[in-house]
Amino acid sequence: MPVTLTKIKIVSAAFAVLAASSSGALAQKKYDTGATDTEIKIGNIMPYSGPASAYGVIGKTEEAYFRKINAAGGINGRKINFISYDDGYSPPKTVEQARKLVESDEVLFIFNSLGTPPNSAIHKYMNSKKVPQLFVATGATKWNDPKDFPWTMGWQPNYQSESRIYAKYLLKEKPGAKIAVLYQNDDYGKDYLKGLKDGLGAKAASMIVIEDSFETTEPTIDNHIVKFKSTDADVFFNVTTPKFAAQSIKKMAEIGWKPLHILNNVSASVGSVIKPAGYENAQDIISAAYLKDASDKQWDNDPGMKEFYAFLEKDFPEGNKLDGSVVVGYAVAQTLVEVLKKCGDNLTRENVMKQAASLKDFRTEVLLPGIKINTSPTDFAPISQLQLMKFKGEKWELFGDIVSADVGG
Repeated sequence: MPVTLTKIKIVSAAFAVLAASSSGALAQKKYDTGATDTEIKIGNIMPYSGPASAYGVIGKTEEAYFRKINAAGGINGRKINFISYDDGYSPPKTVEQARKLVESDEVLFIFNSLGTPPNSAIHKYMNSKKVPQLFVATGATKWNDPKDFPWTMGWQPNYQSESRIYAKYLLKEKPGAKIAVLYQNDDYGKDYLKGLKDGLGAKAASMIVIEDSFETTEPTIDNHIVKFKSTDADVFFNVTTPKFAAQSIKKMAEIGWKPLHILNNVSASVGSVIKPAGYENAQDIISAAYLKDASDKQWDNDPGMKEFYAFLEKDFPEGNKLDGSVVVGYAVAQTLVEVLKKCGDNLTRENVMKQAASLKDFRTEVLLPGIKINTSPTDFAPISQLQLMKFKGEKWELFGDIVSADVGG
């Protein structure tokens, strides 16, 4: 039977409809729970109270930054709904808040929740639920494990990398050092200790003369500092959060113990640690940095820092520019905005992780020059470079080169 022109027209029309519907399907918006045409719902857990409350300002900075983004029209036309809860740095409370965010508030993902013990408590839960635990605010090495925990990603340099950099410095500058280590008795503290021992290698056993752990429930760590003075340690490696770091600097001055003091980056804030402890007591402390220090005048005319100062003035006037945690909150919020922009109209949890794992040489301009953010499906450690610094006068002075000391998951 000959094919008529009419039949050809019908078949052509059918193909046209099919092609149109296929291309329409490709262009369709894709959403998981927590995302719509108008909103992206993001969860966050912070210690607004408790022993690590100095870090609460990170959540407040992020909230202010997202308000600024929303005022400018949001991300691809969607406003960020940022829901942040307090867990008091207590892991059982973290579990409760994470369940609330995922099961009641129905957020798209949880972002930048703070602390190693709190994040450890929800690590398996988040991965079993397949909800991103994105850019956690802790440098524990275990967040870089895309094979076993594909829904969890760190952000800041990991603690073992940082410790290895200090070890490298000691082996070069003070090879006969006698080191006293104070560390928090959890994964955060043990990660730093492992990095130091790995970095010192065979010399660790002879160089570390005392290691002492403390609990976050202890009201003061003064007794540990007094004990250290009675040893012959001439280097103090201080692995503490801000409250205890400030206590230790004060107590060392009070009892006249003057070792070379190495302070972990997470407590290097001038505003929340050094100033309260007294500038005069903090001279020559060594730490490491990956972000610009807003108290350092060398950045006054830096374009990236000018933007940061403008943000503080207009959007977050209560933010203290001397507090390093404010810079952290600003930088990680900017990184998240980049990820969400890259997601376009595909706001599924899977795509959020995919875009977070494909950052290439991204810079928030509050990072130190030369430091870039890079991730891949097999590398969930966005920042892996640091620069050493020494406290002089009322500010940190950077020295040496940018150092990379990658440690895998």
